[in-house]
Amino acid sequence: MSMEIAAGTPLDKPPVRGRAQRSRVANGSELWAGVDHRSLWARRAGELLAATISDLGGSSNISEAERALAKRCAVLVVELERREAAFARAGGADDAALAIYQTTVNTLRRTLESLGLQRRQREVEPSLGEYIASKYDKYAGEDAAS
Repeated sequence: MSMEIAAGTPLDKPPVRGRAQRSRVANGSELWAGVDHRSLWARRAGELLAATISDLGGSSNISEAERALAKRCAVLVVELERREAAFARAGGADDAALAIYQTTVNTLRRTLESLGLQRRQREVEPSLGEYIASKYDKYAGEDAAS
């Protein structure tokens, strides 16, 4: 059985020269294609994703794989929060709902362990010491000139 690419499919087209065309998801302007990002669920997931990426040292310091895991963590947390609110409204959870909740918590824990649970520091330029020294040098120069 031969695997031929049908004419007219994206795979048979030559690569675009010059400007690369990326999807909105790939370029970071959307989290999910075709989704209203104004919904409470989507906004909360976006907040959690941003916080997780910040904890990992910022967008420029993580790999695409870490970004993908961070996105999955955000989704899991939003779903856990949604279930917790439902439990609170109902005054408890039935066994089936609790089992799904526990499975989701464990999946989140394992995903977070893959990412690393510790917060990473971002490199800040200049360092605090260098910044203070530059201010001291600036003011020391003004005193000498007066």
